[in-house]
Amino acid sequence: MASSMTFLCEITSGNAFLNRSFAFPSVPREAQRLSSGFHGVKFRQIAVEVKRRPWREVRALKNSHWADPTDTDINLSDIPVLSNSEVAERLRTNQEQHSNQHYMAMFSSIFGGITTDPAAMVIPMDDHMVHRGHGVFDTAAIMDGHLYELDQHLDRFLRSASMARIGLPFDRSKIRDILIKTVTISKCTQGSLRYWLSAGPGDFYLSPSGCPRPALYAIVIEGGSIPDQRGVRVITSTIPMKSPQFAIMKNVNYLPNVLSKMEAEENGAFAGIWLDDEGYVAEGPNMNVAFVTADKELLMPHFDKILSGCTAKRSLVLAEKLIREGMIAGIRLGNVSVEQGKMADEMMLIGSGILVKPVLQWDKHIIGDGKEGPVASALFDLILEDMKSGPTSVRVPVPF
Repeated sequence: MASSMTFLCEITSGNAFLNRSFAFPSVPREAQRLSSGFHGVKFRQIAVEVKRRPWREVRALKNSHWADPTDTDINLSDIPVLSNSEVAERLRTNQEQHSNQHYMAMFSSIFGGITTDPAAMVIPMDDHMVHRGHGVFDTAAIMDGHLYELDQHLDRFLRSASMARIGLPFDRSKIRDILIKTVTISKCTQGSLRYWLSAGPGDFYLSPSGCPRPALYAIVIEGGSIPDQRGVRVITSTIPMKSPQFAIMKNVNYLPNVLSKMEAEENGAFAGIWLDDEGYVAEGPNMNVAFVTADKELLMPHFDKILSGCTAKRSLVLAEKLIREGMIAGIRLGNVSVEQGKMADEMMLIGSGILVKPVLQWDKHIIGDGKEGPVASALFDLILEDMKSGPTSVRVPVPF
């Protein structure tokens, strides 16, 4: 859901719960098409163009994603005031016509249950996660009816919540049960589970002291094929990365990550690589980075200043097999300079959404022989095998 545009609407009815504004998390890029019911309203898209220059020079260009704030051709008398049922119907129609993902089930502690209607998958606009960024999240892949590394992700989720000073609406065991139950209701055997802890709704102030209780949300997204193993190009990101205090927690403040990804795409690359405050390799916008050195060591940056990637940590365990097979000589966590990284035999990105993706070029420098390397390929196969037939410690069966 992090990659989706947030659609804002206000619902009013006799229902006290519905008399508030909501953020609708499942609207696609073409959200401006909702204008079909607003006669006289014109929409234009806006994209962010990021040149290879300092981040302060990022500038906006017009395209069709957002309404032009300078457009005065708006007839306010044609903007309808909608009933609760009309809003629900428009949300449902938009979801059916324009969503590029399939949302199978959502749990919300706000309404205290699970819904399978994507049009009802909304969160309150006064939730502090929406207007203050006071929330954390995590994920788990659904593979062949099993949740992969659910407990590892859940532990990180709760650590992030503690660092963000967000209390728990339920204990760990109940949160785990809720997540599994949501997947059960979804009947999804291949896809992903995403979940959030928020300071909760209550008001639009900065402090969460007015929020009655924290909120838990979870959503199941169907689909997702096996990631592409083809190699990619990366660039050194000019977008400042988060300070370690915030980088090590998986919070919802992903604007630096988004801008880094956009910067990479504008330059024909897959991702941007962040460097830490000492100039060492840190991480990508939503993946870890690893290298195979000339001495055949699998080398990965320390996790003390970056997010502790569950897939990356699991890959270090699985890579022990590559030592036994003689493919690598050892495994090491340590500082990696840019020069050292660019001179490596192999470079790869590791994350739950991509598994292992080889890097063939970093900035203008070709990595190794410019081809997908054997270690990256072997690690990809090991992780995929682990997802399909790994031990019970990493595969939680979903009771359908």
